[in-house]
Amino acid sequence: TEWINRTLKEEHVVVKSLEEDLYDGLVLHHLLENLGSLKLDVEKIALTEKKQRQKLSVLLEAVAKCLQLEESQLKWSVESILAKDLLSTLHLLVAIAKHFEPTLALPANVQVETITIETTSRGLKTSNAVEYITENKENIEAQSKDDAFDELFSCAPDKLDAVKKALLQFVDQHIGKLGLNVKDIESQFSDGVILLLLIGQLEGYFLNLRNFFLTPASTMEMLHNVNLALDLLAEGGLLNFPVKSE
Repeated sequence: TEWINRTLKEEHVVVKSLEEDLYDGLVLHHLLENLGSLKLDVEKIALTEKKQRQKLSVLLEAVAKCLQLEESQLKWSVESILAKDLLSTLHLLVAIAKHFEPTLALPANVQVETITIETTSRGLKTSNAVEYITENKENIEAQSKDDAFDELFSCAPDKLDAVKKALLQFVDQHIGKLGLNVKDIESQFSDGVILLLLIGQLEGYFLNLRNFFLTPASTMEMLHNVNLALDLLAEGGLLNFPVKSE
């Protein structure tokens, strides 16, 4: 709630209740436009339930596309958000926050017990389950073990320049075939273009120019490129640890 209010302070949007203030899509609309510079083709205010449903459908489709989530991965729906379902609303907001503001200090291991009640011919049937709203701490700890580069930064920073120089030579050797030149690892890799072209060169395939932005003009387009590169590396079995595209 604090994060949303801080993000939308200049737009004078104030959220007091996640259930009551997010179901109609107005706050979500402001939030997505503010965080992702997304221009969404829907009216800001939707007064009828039909229009709210249509608006949420457009917003949630944009979220799924932006976060690169398949329908089976979604823990929310138009109907559950519209019905003011707190669990679905939390899942949605945590996913948006992790994508657009990964530094937001959300506590790990937040879980709730859910009780599902079904009406059957024999009466009411209940089932209990535990659902994680934020990442399981054990998984995070497993991910956070130091790798060779963490050790390099902490134990041998004097050797870092030599490693960077060797990597630049390696990149230039392959990217040079396309008439490109890399001089700075930090800045020239940030938009994902060099990374994608390098993967194509090393793996021996051509990336369709419609699949990525050759001259990205926004953070969203850069994130698209980097996400695509990470997907390609994961598919090729080259990425066995998590990397945040941001």
